[in-house]
Amino acid sequence: MTIAIQGLGRMGMQIAHKLADGGHKVIAHNRSTDKIDAAVGFGAIGAPSKQDVLNAFGDEQVVVWIMLPADIAELEIKEWLDIVPANSILIDGGNSDFRKTREHAELIAAHPNNVSFLDVGTSGGVWGMERGFCMMVGGSPEGYEALKPVLDTLAAPSGAHGHFGSHGNGHYVKMVHNAIEYGMMQSLAEGYRMLREGAYPETDLALAGEVWQHSSVITSWLNELTRDAFRENPSLEGINGFVAENGEARWTLEVAKELGIEMPAIQASLDVRIASQQPDGSGQNFATKVLAAQRNKFGGHELNK
Repeated sequence: MTIAIQGLGRMGMQIAHKLADGGHKVIAHNRSTDKIDAAVGFGAIGAPSKQDVLNAFGDEQVVVWIMLPADIAELEIKEWLDIVPANSILIDGGNSDFRKTREHAELIAAHPNNVSFLDVGTSGGVWGMERGFCMMVGGSPEGYEALKPVLDTLAAPSGAHGHFGSHGNGHYVKMVHNAIEYGMMQSLAEGYRMLREGAYPETDLALAGEVWQHSSVITSWLNELTRDAFRENPSLEGINGFVAENGEARWTLEVAKELGIEMPAIQASLDVRIASQQPDGSGQNFATKVLAAQRNKFGGHELNK
């Protein structure tokens, strides 16, 4: 399949690379040309401008996967809608607010060119190339069927994808996934802090993580990554404990409040992240260091902002 990937960041570059390796014709579009050059190095077609992207498709159906932060993706969707030919497919693969996604779907539905729109919540972090991506898709059933060859390639070898129905539901399921992630990370971080600062502070944290990874109830990829972080840096020296939050848990809590659904664990995990961002460092502790290390491990997120 021929597909353009816009946004060659940590995940976008991996998506482009995995698709190129899988035999797809990949058109790489990005604001900075150095990343386009990197994509050309693994077989993609470089396209610095939107017109270059369209030219690269020739007579083929235009399929554009946008992998950008939510605020930028919104602008890009509108720009693409003005120039793509009839029967194109636009995909928002980033962490966009599902409420905005619904608005984008209405805008696209009103366009005369019969453009299909999909929202693809994408999980897998910097490990998607190796392990496969987990993709939650909302929007056009026809668009989903057309995109399956791409999704199958991205899911291999151990990822998955599924169609969750109407526009916005892919981003909604991903939003809730990320909110759950916040809570799971927080629980692990607090537990390791309890080992570090509790009754037996000499406890080998990497060893505890290793033992827990063998048929315990908390065996998980997150715990595996946490164990690996302790193997590399037993005291998490040099990590200041600043933990970013990029919207999904906050959006989940907003919707939960509207629905009257209590989410105390996820609320607490968001509160911890916000407190960790105080300029004086008062909200930082060993648990927030663990959170920062986890984010770096699965997502390549920068340490010590």
